[in-house]
Amino acid sequence: MRIYSYVAVAAIIALGACTEPAAPSPRELAAQDDTVDLIECALGDGSDFGADCSAERVDAPSAELIVRHPGGGFRRFELAADASGLIAADGADVAVNRLDGDMLEVRVAQDRYRFPARLTGEGDKGGDGD
Repeated sequence: MRIYSYVAVAAIIALGACTEPAAPSPRELAAQDDTVDLIECALGDGSDFGADCSAERVDAPSAELIVRHPGGGFRRFELAADASGLIAADGADVAVNRLDGDMLEVRVAQDRYRFPARLTGEGDKGGDGD
């Protein structure tokens, strides 16, 4: 019977060695990739904002943002057709957008995200903007 316990321990050790490496954190992703930005997020009810999430823009097949959470979760957003805000691209929860100065705050269920906002056409003009 003792041989079986050694075999079980060896199997557990072998399975532990086969696990995949942890996915990079949002901070590591932003540091490694120029197309990924660190954004503020508040995940869960009553949580405070912190620059803990990353946002990556994906242009195919439509304009999307993939927001990665520090715990490994993520949320996908689509840019609204009229560029008025973001729409939750998956799940049953609706994205609620609120513009606060130059920040777009998006709430989906208990999670909140802050994105830098830019008015349509801003920065598209030549010269100094006058």
